[in-house]
Amino acid sequence: MQIRFDDKIVAVTAAGSGFGRAIAKALAALGARVHACDISPDGIAETAKSGGIEPAVVDLTDRDAAAHWIHNIEASTGRAIDILINNAGGTLGNTMSPIESVSDTQWDSIFAINVNATFVCCRAAAAKMKQARAGRIINISSTAALHPSQTGIQAYSSTKHAVLGLTRQLSKEFGSYGITVNTIAPGRIPNTPAKFAAWERGGEAKQQTTLERISLGRLGTSEDVAKAAIFFASDLSGFISGQVLAIDGGEW
Repeated sequence: MQIRFDDKIVAVTAAGSGFGRAIAKALAALGARVHACDISPDGIAETAKSGGIEPAVVDLTDRDAAAHWIHNIEASTGRAIDILINNAGGTLGNTMSPIESVSDTQWDSIFAINVNATFVCCRAAAAKMKQARAGRIINISSTAALHPSQTGIQAYSSTKHAVLGLTRQLSKEFGSYGITVNTIAPGRIPNTPAKFAAWERGGEAKQQTTLERISLGRLGTSEDVAKAAIFFASDLSGFISGQVLAIDGGEW
C-alpha cells in the first residue's frame, strides 16, 4: 500500500527544527500541502527550503497569534485543516530544581508552550474539522507522559501528562465527527544540537548505561517520530483514536 497525502492540508507547529522539521518535510514529500510555523524565522525558513511547505513565524504562547495562524490556513485554502500536528513544546532551558525553588514563571512558561499552545490550536481548528466530518489530530508528547521524566522538571512531566489527557478527552469529543486524536511519545531522541551536545557531555559510561536500557540498542531519530506521524495521519490508523504510541526503541 502506497501512502500519499496529495491535496491534504497539514498544519505543523514548531517545525523550525527537530521533530517538527522532520514531520513537515516527510509529509510534504508525500504530497501534502504543509503549513508550518515556528518562533524562529531562520529555523522555519530553513525547513521551507525543502519545498512544499508554507512557513510562518508564530509565537504560540500568544493565544491570539496561534489561533490567527490556524484561521489564516483555513481562509487561504478555503477549507478545514485535514491534519493538525501539535509539536511545540520543551523545557525552555530549565533544569531540575527542588519544587520549593521553582518559580511561578518557570512553571507557567512551560505550561504555556507544552499544553496551552496545543489546546489553542485544537480549539481553533475544531469547528471546521467538525463541519468536514473528517480529520487527524496528532499531539507530540513524550514518554514523560507515561512515567516520571528523566529531566526531573516537575512542570515538564506534568505538561506531557496533560497533553495525553487532552488527547484522550478530545478523541471522545471528536469521534462522532470522524476525527481521530492520538499522541506520539518520543523517548531518548537528541533531536536538536543542544540535546545532542548534552548527550555527548554525559560521557561514554552514562551513554552505555542508557543504551543498555533500550531494547534496540540505539537512540531514536527525528525521522523515527516522523514515520509515526505518517502512520497516524494516514488511512492505516482510521480506527485508532485516543492512543499513545511510544517511540522509544523498547526502553525499560
